[in-house]
Amino acid sequence: MDRQALMDLALAAGFTHAAVADAAILNPMTEVREMCAANTCRKYGACWSCPPACGTLEECRAKIAPYHTVLVVQAVGQLEDSWDIEGMHEIEAQLKEAFVRLLPQLRAQFPELLPLNAGCCTVCKTCTCPDAPCRFPEKVISSMEAYGLLVNQVCTDSGLKYNYGPNTMAYTGCFLF
Repeated sequence: MDRQALMDLALAAGFTHAAVADAAILNPMTEVREMCAANTCRKYGACWSCPPACGTLEECRAKIAPYHTVLVVQAVGQLEDSWDIEGMHEIEAQLKEAFVRLLPQLRAQFPELLPLNAGCCTVCKTCTCPDAPCRFPEKVISSMEAYGLLVNQVCTDSGLKYNYGPNTMAYTGCFLF
């Protein structure tokens, strides 16, 4: 599948923006993983898709290494104001819904793809981590940040914007081929 076909497929799935780039732009960074360890989202050590359960930074770097192409996808939306938490949740839901629509289409053509989304995995309402094994290890999806990726840098390096102006929110994910 060529680059334009990948982007068209992403837009048809419901993303507002998509870009295809060389996976060499992906640079897992210690600083990003340290932000995860600060645990502001309260998922560190509590979700199989998040650090440390998703693997060390070196293990994540090794998982990324075989891939040559990355499809970067975004859901971007307008907020009423900078405190519009409900609007932010709606835009995040748009990203996750489009991600779920596109993933099986891409897996049919690229069975070994690596999907990385925004935020922690949402396959289960409550994650079993750390008390029991993951219920659906074949479905777990880590975030770009869990893999040490600085999202604004990935956006810039792939030709997408990270900030679309005042009172907007962009959520970003990617698929590695």
